[in-house]
Amino acid sequence: MEFVTPEEKVQLEAKLRTLVENRPALSKRIAEARELGDLRENAEYHAAREDQGLQEAEIRRLEERLSKVQVVGDQQKGIGVVFVGATVRIQEVGSDEIETFRLVGEHSGGSAGGDVVEATVSSPFGEALHKARIGEVIAVRGPRGIKRFEIKEIL
Repeated sequence: MEFVTPEEKVQLEAKLRTLVENRPALSKRIAEARELGDLRENAEYHAAREDQGLQEAEIRRLEERLSKVQVVGDQQKGIGVVFVGATVRIQEVGSDEIETFRLVGEHSGGSAGGDVVEATVSSPFGEALHKARIGEVIAVRGPRGIKRFEIKEIL
């Protein structure tokens, strides 16, 4: 089961809807390429068929994913535990700098905004952050060794 925020679920559904709505255009492209002649040497036809196959695979992947996601809402706020969708202030042990992260189900390309850094729940940092409590120190294994962070606040 994958946890996502309501916004992430809307984004996934919109992506799926766009792909499904594009099916007729791809079918038309294939039909037009088929009319160009010999299918064995018709690069446009083969490219269109390959695009169709990739798009159908993505549709199936999104449908499968959406069937298994669980939307995490505001009911987790206020319990002092980091869940998907939570914005958290952390401090690296031994540093004075406080950073703000948002735990997300899937990277959205920086939609968290401002000085907030997104961490996906499947990343090493996100895995350590997920279900951590205020005051807890988490350890994250990175390319330069293990770093420790204290959870200061859940916004």
